[in-house]
Amino acid sequence: MESTFWHDRWARNQIGFHLPEVNPYLQRHWPGLGLVGGARVLVPLCGKSLDLMWLAQQGCQVLGVELSEKAVEEFFQEQCLAAQVSQRGSFKVYQAGTIELWCGDFFELSREDVAGCAALYDRAALIALPPLVRERYAAHLQAIAPQVQSGLLISLDYEQALKAGPPFAVSDEEVRRLLAGRWRLSVLEQRDILAESPKFAQGGVTRLEERVYQLAQR
Repeated sequence: MESTFWHDRWARNQIGFHLPEVNPYLQRHWPGLGLVGGARVLVPLCGKSLDLMWLAQQGCQVLGVELSEKAVEEFFQEQCLAAQVSQRGSFKVYQAGTIELWCGDFFELSREDVAGCAALYDRAALIALPPLVRERYAAHLQAIAPQVQSGLLISLDYEQALKAGPPFAVSDEEVRRLLAGRWRLSVLEQRDILAESPKFAQGGVTRLEERVYQLAQR
């Protein structure tokens, strides 16, 4: 999947993946991670998610990574935050308070860039990527963030043959194959959300399972 796909989605405002509220799974399960105050959190493919503000309000330092500059600028505009902008390598970095959004390609992040991150929050990164790119994403994440001690991952699982992604179907088996080498994975919550997702139902999907995983360092 080329970067132009996502730039086009943002340009056309085709952002059905953007939630107009803080993710309820995040609110329910983040406190259970037991992070120390001021912990730095890596949020890949963050868009302009309201989850970023919520994490900052919990005392976290937030490092979001997003390809679309439009998404990054809209986040700060909509949250009425004045961001300072700087260049770090290939990334354009926007910072306001404890929130940093790095605009650029996730795969260009280095271990040094995310060295202070103790936690991970992935609501829409893994499921945004087709199979081969998911493999690359998981490998790169583990290579640059070996110090991440805990986190939350939210996935979707359905019959991929019935509907094209994104969001893509990622089975429990695949999640574990991709990430269990680095982290212990526990399913905190699992729900069939088909009734809340008419586009999937209209496409013939009969099962749409959302899973919330807690990650813990091995």
